[in-house]
Amino acid sequence: MAGMTALDDLRLAEHGAQLFRGATLADLPELAAAMAGLPPDQAGIRLHGVAALQCYLAPSGSIGMVASKAIGAEAKPVRAILFDKSAATNWSLGWHQDRTICVRERIEVPGFGPWSIKAGLHHVAPPIALLSRMVTLRVHFDDVPATNAPLLIAPGSHRRGRVPESSVVQVVAECGVIACLAEAGDVWAYATPILHASDGASSPEHRRVLQVDFSADDLPGELEWLGV
Repeated sequence: MAGMTALDDLRLAEHGAQLFRGATLADLPELAAAMAGLPPDQAGIRLHGVAALQCYLAPSGSIGMVASKAIGAEAKPVRAILFDKSAATNWSLGWHQDRTICVRERIEVPGFGPWSIKAGLHHVAPPIALLSRMVTLRVHFDDVPATNAPLLIAPGSHRRGRVPESSVVQVVAECGVIACLAEAGDVWAYATPILHASDGASSPEHRRVLQVDFSADDLPGELEWLGV
């Protein structure tokens, strides 16, 4: 494990990001085995019903414990995506906020919308206040040096609310940019609405990341989280 760096000084509340070094290192072989049956070389696979993941996402699991530290003991996993960036899928992604959640079925509730279907699952944009109470964890299966497409964040942008697309460039310029380098087994925790981006890898290797959104909230009306 590398020594302490400036990245270790980032804090979730202030900067919108925090590094938990080696949080899943002991579980990496089992986590990788749980993902082994998924199709290779796909940019992102939305996960639901992967039983082998549940013990790690539970409050006592290595991933769930990080979520509990971030947003409290009621944190529950509400969406998961496996990203596998490689020479075959070396994409880039512009600056944006994650603005949707995944729910069991479409039920109209004031303040929730617009709706969309992604990978056959119902997604909806909730009020920004709900997103602001969530945390997004990124579990790294591989080392992510500067050449292997680390996630880029604009620290503090999570406190700007819903950022209009026309203001994204200005907000990033005001907040600055941090590259979230990582080692296999590290977990990065992000405030879900933080502005983030990703370049293509300059030296493409595998960059497998399990991204899990956690929330401690129940949804209003008859809306239900789909869960993981």
